[in-house]
Amino acid sequence: MRVGVHINRFNHPAGAPALGAELAAAGAAAEAAGVSWLSVMDHYFQMEFNGGAEDPMLEAYSTLSFLAAHTETVRLGALVTGVTYRHPGLLAKIATTLDVLSGGRAALGIGAAWYDREHEGLGVPFPPLAERFERLEETLRICLQMWDPAANGPFEGTHYRLAETLCVPAPVSSPHPEIMIGGSGEKKTLRLVARYAGACNLFATSPEEVTHKLDVLRRHCDTEGRDYDEIRKTMTYSVDEVDGGDGLDAFTRDITGYTKLGIDTVILAPRTGAPAQWIERFTAPAVRRLADLD
Repeated sequence: MRVGVHINRFNHPAGAPALGAELAAAGAAAEAAGVSWLSVMDHYFQMEFNGGAEDPMLEAYSTLSFLAAHTETVRLGALVTGVTYRHPGLLAKIATTLDVLSGGRAALGIGAAWYDREHEGLGVPFPPLAERFERLEETLRICLQMWDPAANGPFEGTHYRLAETLCVPAPVSSPHPEIMIGGSGEKKTLRLVARYAGACNLFATSPEEVTHKLDVLRRHCDTEGRDYDEIRKTMTYSVDEVDGGDGLDAFTRDITGYTKLGIDTVILAPRTGAPAQWIERFTAPAVRRLADLD
């Protein structure tokens, strides 16, 4: 099981002027620790349970581009982009640009969106859930069409219509940036994973619950004629900022229940605005612990 890090707070004690140096240090610390994945959240406002809308929030893809310039090996992505945040053609172009400039290290993390306050706050349309899922599927189709050099042409959907799906330069990743769909909804989300995605992202609720979700995904793969083993399974694991030695022991005990489930990457999500030191203190030994478990 590999380890990723999800940066989800930007409330550095020294304020906004310190964020650039902190993120650069976090990227360096992540690569030194052997981390395989580095992500940021994609929101306009900070989430209510993570400090609230008045807390600092950076735009995701600008931040990922900054991280791309300060890293060399780690895979980069948003966890996850709400389908309502950007027009699909623009989103595909943004993800492609990140992939090109990072040397093929971009992933497209995407989901159906949920945070109504940030949409209403900035005047972004927030359609009902059923429509958001329809838009999500069309967005996945558009991205795949844009990433297929032989498929340039119109796209006619219910919600999106594109006269051309030209994307030049093409992604560096082969055949294209990995699509990771976030969420565990059994009827729609996991079906879309089976149909379109290279990876899924679940929450580390319990080994029993994750086992159930993966069984549902396997059934969707059977229905779609998809090889279940082709899909990379990841899960997000929230960690308190203060976790040190005792927290690492508790993490090791807890994570052993997931090691036999086929989870490729556990993505640690510390609730701290100063992640570099936390990565050195917690993530680096966690990488070693998981290597020993394997």
